[in-house]
Amino acid sequence: MPFFDKYMSITQKQNTYVCVGLDSDFSKLPTCLKNEDNPLLVFNKKIIDETYKHTACYKPNMAFYLAQGSKGIETLKQTIDYVPEDIPVIIDLKAGDIGNTMEQYALSVFKYFQADAMTINVLMGSDVIKACLSVENSFCFALAYTSNPSAVDYFRHYELYKKILSELNKTDEKRIGAVVGATDIDNLLEMRNLFLESIFLIPGIGAQGGDLEAVCSYASYKRGDERILVNSSRAIIFADDTQNFAQTAGLETKKLKEKINKELKL
Repeated sequence: MPFFDKYMSITQKQNTYVCVGLDSDFSKLPTCLKNEDNPLLVFNKKIIDETYKHTACYKPNMAFYLAQGSKGIETLKQTIDYVPEDIPVIIDLKAGDIGNTMEQYALSVFKYFQADAMTINVLMGSDVIKACLSVENSFCFALAYTSNPSAVDYFRHYELYKKILSELNKTDEKRIGAVVGATDIDNLLEMRNLFLESIFLIPGIGAQGGDLEAVCSYASYKRGDERILVNSSRAIIFADDTQNFAQTAGLETKKLKEKINKELKL
C-alpha cells in the first residue's frame, strides 16, 4: 500500500498523529541491555511493542545505524520488518544528489529496506525528486524548514522555504510531503498555505521545545483531515534509562497523542 494511503488509514484507525523517531543512539541505550547479542535491535523491538498502539508512523534515522557498520544496517532492516504492517516507516536520510546517484538511494530505501517513505534534500534541484519518485509507490518528505536552531542561516534568511514549497506544490501531493520544523511558529501558517494538501512531517516537539499548540493550529490541513505527523524521538525513546524504558516510552507516546488530539479538538 502506498505511504499516503497507509497514513490516512492508520491515523483514522488509531486516532493519532504521532511519529516516533527511532534515533537509537547506541551510547544512550539502557544498561540493562548491555549483555544482549544485539542491544540496538532488542531496544527497538521493545520500544515498538509499547508504542505502536499510539503511533501513526516510525522514523528511524539512518545515521544511528550506519554508525554501527554492517550490523547496524542489518538491525535497521530487521527493525523495519518488525514494525506492524499497517504502520508506515520513514527512513530519515535527508539524501539529495544527482539523478543516477539519487536513484540508488531510493532503491535502497524502497527495495532493500522496504520502507514506505524517505526524507530528501532538494537543493540540488528537481532531479532529486524525479529520481525518488521513479520508484513505484515511493513517497518523499522534502526538507522545507528544519527544526535545528541554525536553520535560520539559509532556510529562513534566504526564504528558501518559500521557493521549495512553491515548487513542491507542483508535484502530486499524494507522493511528496514536506519537513517543517515545529520550532518556527511564525511561518507555520504561511508554509501550510504554500503547500496546502500535503502531509507535513513536523520535528522539533519534545527535546527541541517546539510549540505543539501552534503546530496544531497552523500546520493542520483541515478538521478531520489534518495531514500532519508530529515527530518526537529522544523525549520518547530515551525518557527512561531503567529496565522500564519501553513502558515509559509507551506512556510518553500516549501522552503526546492525547496532547495533540486535545489541541486538535478530536
